[in-house]
Amino acid sequence: MKKDEPPLDFPDTLEGFEYAFNEKGQLRHIKTGEPFVFNYREDLHRWNQKRYEALGEIITKYVYELLEKDCNLKKISIPEGYGVIVLNPNENYIEVEKPKIHVQSSSESADEPAEKRERKDKVSKETKKRRDFYEKYRNPQREKEMMQLYIRENGSPEEHALYVWDHFIAQSAAENVFFVAHSYGGLAFVELMIQREADVKSKVTAVALTDSVHNVWHQEAGKTIREWMRENCCNWVSSSEPLDTSVESMLPDCPRVSAGTDRHELTSWKSFPSIFKFFTEASEAKTSSLKPALTRRSHRVKHEEL
Repeated sequence: MKKDEPPLDFPDTLEGFEYAFNEKGQLRHIKTGEPFVFNYREDLHRWNQKRYEALGEIITKYVYELLEKDCNLKKISIPEGYGVIVLNPNENYIEVEKPKIHVQSSSESADEPAEKRERKDKVSKETKKRRDFYEKYRNPQREKEMMQLYIRENGSPEEHALYVWDHFIAQSAAENVFFVAHSYGGLAFVELMIQREADVKSKVTAVALTDSVHNVWHQEAGKTIREWMRENCCNWVSSSEPLDTSVESMLPDCPRVSAGTDRHELTSWKSFPSIFKFFTEASEAKTSSLKPALTRRSHRVKHEEL
């Protein structure tokens, strides 16, 4: 901590930060009406980052409440026992405080059987893990030396996608499943197809990728997967061209079109109108048992020639 850095004692409500969402769902400062400013205090990047994270915790809770109240969605813990839903596939771990090394005295260990001692140690470790987890989320601003604890069966974006597919999507009654996969999420989706190709093809109607970083060559996606992606996927990429302008690609997978923005983080939001049109056409085509004209013929010819 810098000598002149303020304490990391942040509010626990949006009002405390003097922010609120307006009627358009935009986060704005209550007094000035300005959008969120990261560099709230000059030359204090660490403090600004912690402030940003603290506000993020509050907004995450707010979004959960909206999803449950307005969208009638159910909040489920994955996997059981962790009490957390993974929102960001690139952060599939929780942080817990590094345990202090406890040196057990010889008198402590000599007075009880090895089996009982081992059982006590296991219980103690589990108790500490839970305590550290809940303490971390109760007070994310505390300054302690932390370590990463990967979430069981969800330790990577690829594992997470597979877990969600097997435990939720595959078991659902839905006949038309649509994916919107942003950035690394596109890579995770391709890995899911490699692992569950037949199941994905039978249940997924269309896939919208936004600035996806997948690579069918490096991921060794087979010919049948590439062919399915050409017909059922589209990648809206960052580009200064107008929305839906064709963008050339050297990869023989799905067509690429402009998202109407050259900012990576805005590609999903900017391309939503086109994505929903894409999904509607795919759904209607599936209902009528006809293949939708989702891609331009020129794209398919070029991919086949490659």
